[in-house]
Amino acid sequence: MALRKRSMGVVAVIAAAGLGLAACGQSSNAGGDAIELTITQNAIQGGKNAAGAKFIEEWVIPQFEAAQKAKGKNVTVKFVPSGVDDEQYKTKLSLDLKSGKGADVIDIDGIWAGEFAEAGYLKPLADLVGADADGWDGWSQIPEAVQGMAEFNGKRYALPVGTDGRVLYFNKTLFVKAGLPADWQPKSWQEILDAGAKLKSSGVPVPIQINAGTAMGEATSMQGVLPLLAGAGGEVQKDGKWTGAGQPLKDALALYQKIYGGGLGDPKLQQEAKGRDKSFQRFAKSEIGILLEGDYFWRGVVNPKDGVAKMDDRDQVVGYAMIPAIEPGKGLRGQDFVSMSGGALRTVNPGSKHPKEAFELATFTLSPAALKEETKDGNMRTTPRTDVNKEILAGEPLLTFISEKVLPVTAYRPPVAVYPQVSVALQEATAAVVGGTAPDQAAADYQKKLEGIVGGAGNIAS
Repeated sequence: MALRKRSMGVVAVIAAAGLGLAACGQSSNAGGDAIELTITQNAIQGGKNAAGAKFIEEWVIPQFEAAQKAKGKNVTVKFVPSGVDDEQYKTKLSLDLKSGKGADVIDIDGIWAGEFAEAGYLKPLADLVGADADGWDGWSQIPEAVQGMAEFNGKRYALPVGTDGRVLYFNKTLFVKAGLPADWQPKSWQEILDAGAKLKSSGVPVPIQINAGTAMGEATSMQGVLPLLAGAGGEVQKDGKWTGAGQPLKDALALYQKIYGGGLGDPKLQQEAKGRDKSFQRFAKSEIGILLEGDYFWRGVVNPKDGVAKMDDRDQVVGYAMIPAIEPGKGLRGQDFVSMSGGALRTVNPGSKHPKEAFELATFTLSPAALKEETKDGNMRTTPRTDVNKEILAGEPLLTFISEKVLPVTAYRPPVAVYPQVSVALQEATAAVVGGTAPDQAAADYQKKLEGIVGGAGNIAS
């Protein structure tokens, strides 16, 4: 989902309107009567995310109702469809949750979790369903890094529905011509620069492309400055403090300078409105040697069947490697490799009258049987569960690579309302460096903007 700068988050605006707080969910099925549950996501058959809506309505609901009946419970489930812009969906959810209404089980973007939690719209799962929240057997199959997407202030607020990962893509044919290995895996930033220099010497027009500037929006953050910040041992926010002009940010911006100031990247491409799309086309034409992108690039861009920049020889020509730390062991959490991920969450409405059954429904949708059903017939994606991924991704080498290698070391954006403004400030810092500003100066300018965004220097750790 594209994120844009705004003065207040949707949730903050609604909170300012003074609507009443939602009450906590009541105990489930206290009287033994029939239980009626609702589940919603931004999906509708015949429209947006149609496959997801069909899966819930035609498989999940009848299967779950049958499973509950086998347990002696009379449970019926209704799907509440939607098919609107993501911000409209977020606004509707916010209004419902604020007033104690809405579906029992809801899907949200992972980036909204902290914002909703801070506003009181969501509550920790353990507060709603007790020990069952942490006792779900699925947790043992979800990498700890992926679990972090559903956590806020150390507590679980939701279940991860799916995720993705960023890697370095490279053109094997261009690499071989430049005397580089076809199974390339850099172990440091210097090795990336060295490969770029060899590609340049062999005549590759754009040896290295890493998103920068404001024209590319959130793509600059997720496929650029944030993974580089992680590679330098930093993260945009930690323990409630925002990262300012410290060494990790200076190192990340310095790499931009070496790439775009050293003739290894195309600085003009960063400034064009459709620069990212052009980078896709140029990679497909073998004009870019190394590109930092998400798994969407493999699935939706250079896919030989229906990609927006089809490569008939993708499987033979396109290689992929993990993003290395600046030096081995110097990445986030002391890692050798890093990545960034996004994804969706599924959670229980605190206003649900039947929170325990609602939680059972949510976990049912993420059972092995459900995920295998959901991802068949061309709906392949990386699920949060390693056991399922090992089976369904057997014929998908890139997604297997993401699941097995990337997700265990990935990181996520802070799920708070002010993040989109921080993200824009980071994008502006990269744009400044690509335009010729010294990295240290760009970092200092970023910190000044950051102070104004997050409420002063007291909220920043340099």
